[in-house]
Amino acid sequence: MPVELLELPYARTSLQPHLSAACLDLHHGRHHRGYVDAVNARIANTELADLPLADIVRHSQGSLFEAAAQAWNHEFFWQCLHPRGGGEPSGPLAEGIARSFGDTRRMREEFNRVALALFGSGWAWLVQHPDGSLAVLATRNAGTRLTGASRALLACDLWEHAYYTDFQNERARYLEAFWKLVNWDFASAQLR
Repeated sequence: MPVELLELPYARTSLQPHLSAACLDLHHGRHHRGYVDAVNARIANTELADLPLADIVRHSQGSLFEAAAQAWNHEFFWQCLHPRGGGEPSGPLAEGIARSFGDTRRMREEFNRVALALFGSGWAWLVQHPDGSLAVLATRNAGTRLTGASRALLACDLWEHAYYTDFQNERARYLEAFWKLVNWDFASAQLR
């Protein structure tokens, strides 16, 4: 069964003015689709063809891993955004952030620091370690938290195609937009 390109969980115009429909068309319709197509081409007629995407990521390497990890990262990323997102987290997530960072403002500052320090392409993640503490990590290129011990709560795509259409090379402005769209409910649902 081939991997499917999932529809965006919101209308392509609904993240405006923070992310444009043109940006989503390029990002989801071209780049994410390209990763899904590459996975399907590589798994056709193999023992991986019937596995879910997450298992393909965990059981692959080389170019298949790169394509599968990017497809999974993008699926996760789209869930991290919401047209009525932003604001502040609540409940156990807010408590975990307070324990690990002091408050949400300091967590955002650390997230932005890590995201801006990453040279080239990759991802910034808010993760929960096995001991329950939260941290901010970056992965280069197609690196994914799916294969690590820490559980992904929130991801921000730092590949240039994620923001060039709207912000050119200004990753800091893109991060400002990201925080206005963050889906805290989705991040909270990822907690163990």
